[in-house]
Amino acid sequence: MDDIKGVILCGTSKKGLISITDGNPPLCISLKDNYTILDKQVFEFKCAGVEEIIIIAGSDCASSLKNYIGKYEGISITIDEEKDSVGSVGALLRGLNLADTDLIVRNADVVTDINMKRFIADSQQSTYPATIYVTKLPSPYGIVELQNDKVIGFQEKPILQEHINAGIYYFKRDVQIPKIYAKGKIENTIFPEFAKRRMLGFYEEDVFWRAIKTAIDLEIVQKEYQDKTDKAWGYEKLLVHTDKYMTKELFLREGFQTSFHHHDEKDETMYIQSGRGYVKLEDDTIYFSKNDRVRIKPKTPHSIVALENTVIFEVSTPFLNDTIRINDFYPRDTE
Repeated sequence: MDDIKGVILCGTSKKGLISITDGNPPLCISLKDNYTILDKQVFEFKCAGVEEIIIIAGSDCASSLKNYIGKYEGISITIDEEKDSVGSVGALLRGLNLADTDLIVRNADVVTDINMKRFIADSQQSTYPATIYVTKLPSPYGIVELQNDKVIGFQEKPILQEHINAGIYYFKRDVQIPKIYAKGKIENTIFPEFAKRRMLGFYEEDVFWRAIKTAIDLEIVQKEYQDKTDKAWGYEKLLVHTDKYMTKELFLREGFQTSFHHHDEKDETMYIQSGRGYVKLEDDTIYFSKNDRVRIKPKTPHSIVALENTVIFEVSTPFLNDTIRINDFYPRDTE
């Protein structure tokens, strides 16, 4: 996309994480072996068609990111070092001046399964000059359920109904930032002003989300990524793998699909946990929705297409590396 650039705000190293990250910036935190937050964020930009990224970094972070300057995963990356601390407002203004395009801006510590392509499309079509990604608040603590004078139950860190600013924003190139705001935090300067003037839209998607600000946050995200592999279309998690069977969780983003492929030996049955879509065969289409089951026999070419965000539990014979791709719909290294 020539009309949009990505910006990652990486102001300073997080004090609460210094002891376990050796002082490295949030972008360098490992989610699993050989896969950092920066890897994931660049991957998401790439899958959404964003080809150029500017990392605006504080002085203590910029030196740690020098190895990423230039082409990284096929994406052009530049590092803009902040000499003075001007907060996210100053970084945003810097990004707008450097890019001269629409910007999709994200915080360096955010890990999420957002449908970036849809977020961009919705923001571009919006009449608002700025759009923020919101999601429901994951409770940091367990919830105690009370009734009259007694405890009647517990919920372990449920998702609450309140919405939070999820740390990803879209700014159109002609957005007008009031001149009184030259530095500080976006959350308590520009956004309240835009909201007051009815200039701020939102995009809501309730998928995995976490901002890594503490060791507990990092533990939660790393646990999420133990057996998880990000894909252009979503992700897959290997849940069980024995010598007799295999179980995976697949998440497909709305509007995306897997490659058109087949398996020589793998016999799989998919249970649709949520969402809807269809399986495209060579000469047929099988539509599915919540609670449906679809069996794919060996040597059957197929592609899974999501018409809305879809979670699938796949139970199959235990052939882990038995995918023969016939047609890729995205760059091969994102499949």
